[in-house]
Amino acid sequence: MQALFALTVFVAAALLFLVEPMFARMALPRLGGAPAVWNTAMVFYQTALLAGYGVAHLLAMRVSPRKQTVATMGLMAAAVLLLPPGIGAGWTPPAERNPIPWLLLLMAATVGLPFLTLSMLSPLLQRWLAVCGAKNPYWLYAASNAGSLIGLLAYPLAIEPWLGLQPQSWRWSAGFVALAALVAGCAVAVWRQGGASLNCRAEATVAPDTNAAAAECETISWARRVRWMALAFAPSSLMLSVTTYLTSEVASVPLLWVVPLAIYLATFILVFARRQWLKPSWMTAVLPWVVLPLTVVYGMRLEQHVVWVGLWNLLMLFVGAMVCHGQLAADRPSAGRLTEFYWWLSVGGVLGGIFNALVAPVVFSWVAEYPVSIALVCLLRGRFSRLTWQDFAWPVALGAGGWGLGELMRWFPTEQAGYAVLFKLAAPAAVALVWRGRTLRFGLAVAALLAAATWLPGERARLLAVERSFFGVHRVRVDAGGEFYRLEHGTTVHGIQNRKPQWRREPLGYYARVGPVGQLFAAWRRMGRPLSKVGAVGLGAGAVAAYAESGEEWTFFEIDPVVERIARNPEYFTYLTDCRGTVKVVLGDARLSLQRSTEQFDLLLLDAYSSDSIPLHLLTREAVRLYLERLKRGGWLVFHFSNRQLDLEPVLAALAEDAGLACRIQEQDIVSAANRARGVFTSSWAVMCRDEAHLGVLLNDIRWQPPQNTRRLPVWTDDYASIVSVWR
Repeated sequence: MQALFALTVFVAAALLFLVEPMFARMALPRLGGAPAVWNTAMVFYQTALLAGYGVAHLLAMRVSPRKQTVATMGLMAAAVLLLPPGIGAGWTPPAERNPIPWLLLLMAATVGLPFLTLSMLSPLLQRWLAVCGAKNPYWLYAASNAGSLIGLLAYPLAIEPWLGLQPQSWRWSAGFVALAALVAGCAVAVWRQGGASLNCRAEATVAPDTNAAAAECETISWARRVRWMALAFAPSSLMLSVTTYLTSEVASVPLLWVVPLAIYLATFILVFARRQWLKPSWMTAVLPWVVLPLTVVYGMRLEQHVVWVGLWNLLMLFVGAMVCHGQLAADRPSAGRLTEFYWWLSVGGVLGGIFNALVAPVVFSWVAEYPVSIALVCLLRGRFSRLTWQDFAWPVALGAGGWGLGELMRWFPTEQAGYAVLFKLAAPAAVALVWRGRTLRFGLAVAALLAAATWLPGERARLLAVERSFFGVHRVRVDAGGEFYRLEHGTTVHGIQNRKPQWRREPLGYYARVGPVGQLFAAWRRMGRPLSKVGAVGLGAGAVAAYAESGEEWTFFEIDPVVERIARNPEYFTYLTDCRGTVKVVLGDARLSLQRSTEQFDLLLLDAYSSDSIPLHLLTREAVRLYLERLKRGGWLVFHFSNRQLDLEPVLAALAEDAGLACRIQEQDIVSAANRARGVFTSSWAVMCRDEAHLGVLLNDIRWQPPQNTRRLPVWTDDYASIVSVWR
């Protein structure tokens, strides 16, 4: 019987984690790639999960187990009527108004009931198992998180690469029907047991541990509920913070977000398992030895040690989540309060997600939520002992000492700055280690150290601006000589300019005249063809605008208003202000903006594929058809696809072949030392047009060759696209 319950919980959790990315992918072509779409989807999922836990708790408290089974099967039957999940032709987002209410209504009407039903199953089935006489129903939570982990890994690695969205939807629906059969089997088991409600005596029988207080019909205090929320909030925030920090500060790797979430789920599996292989108490003892070296690493900016820095941050997540989740498992109430326990865990997790996804990008200009979540985990690693004034005074003194050492760094020679940073952070960290036995003092000391780690005068002197949006953290830096200004988004450079007067009109980086894009503009003008209108998807620092001539109209489609603000600020970059032609910037998702536009371009440049999270909806058959509608007869589609992690040449080759377009590609792998010193980067470009004759002089340029689809990838569409298939 317990195996049946475990299998049911496992399948429900797996289906829950599969429907989230699947439906978001369905909505993407209609709403574009704006973060508001993804954030709204995540808020909906978290709210629906919280609602599911709330419904489970109400049923458990107000209705007998037999009636619970009837209500659950009724909800599942109603959910089956809404399958398969999909978006009908009648669902069209508003053209002028905010589409967020439309998206919430769409999700509620299509996947709302199935998602709500799946969400309520885990706590409810644990309650049913307790009714059936199990002594410890909490181990089913480990099975639930195992299902979540499998679903998380299966979608990007095993499902999306092989199935389009419509087949995915049908197979998911079949899984939901199979789950309904499993739930019916569990309901039969409850009816056979007589369906008696848990009472105080029954709770004592099924108490999860031998603690006398837990075996009673307990009254849960609000202080205990708040602590549950805090212990759920901290690792949820930490997981999202580690993800943001790694992708924006350490390395841009596709699907890197999967790893922190997998670790987060694994800690739930470990602490709620029937047999604990790693005791949370061990992690509590280990935490100071993990977090203090991390404060040193955090401040030293060891970009050249990407692997080790990444692994240490993931270790911090694992240990921190084990500490918090271990305390939750140890403090779980008797089975009669099981559903309430999960409700408060869900509240804490949702608040952690809202804090990171919606609050932090607005409040902070950098990834400040990461040190906040680390400090919070340290403050929650144990209960506070008797407080003294030293618990507050010593951490303040430690932070002040770190600040003072940071100011002394200004006097160190450049070649010794690394040792100065190490001394500045390591010495206070060693002091903080002595306080590891006092939770409050140690937690505040870690907070002070992390604050000091951000106070790096040498780094600050080279950093001209930091702005954050829902798309990430943007930085403008200047080199030591004050010559080159760079726009960075995470670890990707999106523009560079030499600010010397004689060089400021010269496009650099990926857009240098000696590079492929310079050859394209030179070839077009050499053919004597007019270039009256140019469209460009992706603005960056605006370097490509240096190719504009008087009388030409250039339209940039940029999704991030922060990028436009930086590019238009002459204190940082002057490509737009120096542009000889007329420049217009259209804010919003490029595909939606092009759909609303009626302009016809001689040249349409697509430059949105250089980061790890490329917008898939801009590389599909339907997107290319739209580009061609906006392209004049004889015009060129130009793709910039330089990418450290993804091999996009086969994707472009398949798209060109599918649309019947002539295509040439150049991957510039080598740049001379002299050009590199001038700010020239290697880059990869493709040009497509309706007729090969329109390529003109490029046909005789051996640097431009037909693309090679050696992998024979299927053409990407709005229904099918897979990042995994193009990993290098």
